[in-house]
Amino acid sequence: QVQLVESGGGLVQAGGSLKLSCAVSGRIFSINAMKWYRQAPGKQRDLVASITSATTTHYADSVKGRFTISRDNAKNKVFLQMNSLKVEDTAVYYCNMILREGLLDTYQNYWGQGTQVTVSS
Repeated sequence: QVQLVESGGGLVQAGGSLKLSCAVSGRIFSINAMKWYRQAPGKQRDLVASITSATTTHYADSVKGRFTISRDNAKNKVFLQMNSLKVEDTAVYYCNMILREGLLDTYQNYWGQGTQVTVSS
């Protein structure tokens, strides 16, 4: 019943900015962590940024100083503000959440469908 939906991707020139959003629906009991991954064609899906329930953040070295992850606990949403975009940032960006659904006892891993980000030179 849990569904994650990303939005905000698109085409932008190098040096520009985009803000990605991810909303989760369903019977959510609690969310432990929210993460953004990205995957370019022919490459591995890599972690870009994460934020925990304690608001601790982590960033991949390649995006430090340019990307900012944040969350809206009231709306169960996570955001990724991307500034100073580079061509190498081009990828499909995926939202990931570690959450507890309904009355289940354990946390589980859920993925969104992905949103395309294309940065042109």
